[in-house]
Amino acid sequence: MTPARGDHDARRIEVSEAVWRVLAERGFGGLTLRAVAAEMQASTGLLTHYFPNKRALVAYALDVLERRSEERPRPAAAAVAAAAGTGAETGGSALEMLRAVLLDVLPLTPESRAGNRIWVGSWDVALADPELAAEHAERYRRSRERIAGLVAAAQRSGALPGDRTAAELAASAQSYVLGLVVQALLAPQEFSPERQTVLLDAYLEALRSA
Repeated sequence: MTPARGDHDARRIEVSEAVWRVLAERGFGGLTLRAVAAEMQASTGLLTHYFPNKRALVAYALDVLERRSEERPRPAAAAVAAAAGTGAETGGSALEMLRAVLLDVLPLTPESRAGNRIWVGSWDVALADPELAAEHAERYRRSRERIAGLVAAAQRSGALPGDRTAAELAASAQSYVLGLVVQALLAPQEFSPERQTVLLDAYLEALRSA
């Protein structure tokens, strides 16, 4: 008998949760069918219904990670959006929203530190597989597009200078925060959440006054 759709969806949620726990505890290096099965207290045979091989499991794990990142509460962005109302991403408030979006990338909380550790660990996995690398590149491209939209709005309002294209500034901003993520993960005592915020604000001020 074919499992009911509800049962199938519930099982996929269970698999997602198990994959996430393994990633959080062991990183991508420890992500195996056996590890996920043990986390679910299930057999590896059950998991082969979803993942015929390790690569399929890794691809799914990256999707889980992206979904978790998108669903993670973002206090900074939420606060700016609430204050700005429907004009959160237009006019003068665009620079504040840009700051909030970039802050939400940084490992400022235990949850965001855990997520960033997993993301950085996924880079090695993606670089070893051209298809996974292309998927990663697409994820970062979408992020740059969103940042570029905020930069363009800030430029139209005069909050940022217009001597460089929005796409160029977005690439610069994304590169800056990703570099700061790595520094903060490797040297958390040196790059505290407070210092990360100060450094980001100094970067944005340099853009604004350029």
